Amino acid sequence: MQIYADNAATTRPSRAALAAMLPLLEEGYGNPSSLYTIGQKAKEALEDARAQVAAAIGAQPGEITFTSGGSEADTQALFTGAALGARKGKKHIISTKFEHHAVLHALEALEKQGYAVTLLDVPENGVVPVEAVAAALRPDTALVSVMYANNEIGTIQPIAAIGALCREKGVLFHTDAVQAVGHLPIDVKAQNIDMLSMSGHKFHGPKGVGALYCRRGILPQNVFYGGAQERGRRPGTENVPAIAGMAAALTEAVATMPETSPRIAALRDRLIRGILAIPHSVLNGDARQRLPGNANFCFEGIEGESLLLLLDQKGISASSGSACTSGSLDPSHVLLAIGRPHEVAHGSLRLTIGEDIGEKEIETIIESVTEVVAYLRGMSPVWRDLQEGKRSYVIQ
Repeated sequence: MQIYADNAATTRPSRAALAAMLPLLEEGYGNPSSLYTIGQKAKEALEDARAQVAAAIGAQPGEITFTSGGSEADTQALFTGAALGARKGKKHIISTKFEHHAVLHALEALEKQGYAVTLLDVPENGVVPVEAVAAALRPDTALVSVMYANNEIGTIQPIAAIGALCREKGVLFHTDAVQAVGHLPIDVKAQNIDMLSMSGHKFHGPKGVGALYCRRGILPQNVFYGGAQERGRRPGTENVPAIAGMAAALTEAVATMPETSPRIAALRDRLIRGILAIPHSVLNGDARQRLPGNANFCFEGIEGESLLLLLDQKGISASSGSACTSGSLDPSHVLLAIGRPHEVAHGSLRLTIGEDIGEKEIETIIESVTEVVAYLRGMSPVWRDLQEGKRSYVIQ
C-alpha cells in the first residue's frame, strides 16, 4: 500500500485542475497580451481565473496578481509594504521567528537596505499572541507579516485579530497563507488582511503558479522587470493553463471544504492519539488550533532522516519539516522557535494527510511509525543511555 502523507509539501493535481488546463495547453495557447482571437480567448480564460481566485478569498478580481508561486508572492508583498512605509518615513517591520524562509530571507534582504526587523518569539503551542504583536508596534512600524498557518507544525494564527489591530493602528498587514488557502475559510475583507500570498500546488493545483492579493489602493512593488503584464505589476507572459488549473482547484477546494475538513480533522485526531501512544513522543503545536490535515511530532532518541527512509520503504511518504529545507542537516527553525532543543528537533516527523486518506491508511501509518521508532531506538546509543539513566529524558 502506498500512502502519501506529505500534502504540506505538495498535492496531487485534481481532476478539476487538469480538466481546466488541458484545453488551454492544446488549443488555447495564445498569448493573452495579443489582440487577435486566439490571444483574446486566452485573455478571457485568464480573467475568468482571476475572478475565481478572488471569489475564493472574498476579494475583487482587480486585487489579484498572478505570480510563480508563494515565495514570489511573499517577496513582492514584503517589498511592497516596505516601500510604502519608507515613503512615510516608516522602516520597521514585524514578523515571527517561525515564518517560511521565503519571508525570513526577504526580511534579511530588507534589513541590508536599512529596514529594522523585529521577529517575535513563538510560544510552545505555536500560536502567536495578538498582545505580542501589539507590544512590538512602534510609531515607525510600516508592516506586520504573520503567516496564516505554519507550514511545519500546522498551527493557525489569530489572523482576524491581528488584522484588526493593524487596521486600527494604520499599519499594513500581510499574511503568508500558502498552507491555509483551500483548507480554511478566508475572507480578506472581514479579516482586515491587506496582502495575502498563496500557491496553487498546496491545494491540488499545478506547481509554478501562485497569486498575491493586495487590497485596493495598494500597488504591488515590482521585484523584477520586463513587460506590462498583470497591469504592470508582474512582468512576464502569464502561464494561463497553470493559472486556470489553480483557479479550478481552489474553487473546488472551497466548495467541498465544509464536507472534507471535518472528516480530515477527525482522521488527524485519530492519528495524533495513535502516535502519542509511543513513549517519549510529543505533538508539536496546539492540538486543536491547527490545520485539518497536519500532525507534527518529535521522538526522543532517533534521527528524523532515518525515520523517513524506513517509512518510505513501508510505502509511506512523509517529511521532517519544510520541503524547502529538506536538504539541510540543521534542525527545523520552527521547532527551535517553539522551544524544542536541538537533540529532540532532529527527531521530528511531519504527517500531512489529504482527502484520499481513510481510516485504514491512518491505522497503517500508526502501526508503521510505531514499528520504525522502536527499531531505530533499538540501535541508538542515545536511547540506551536514556534508558540506563546516563542521560535525562527531554520528552517525558
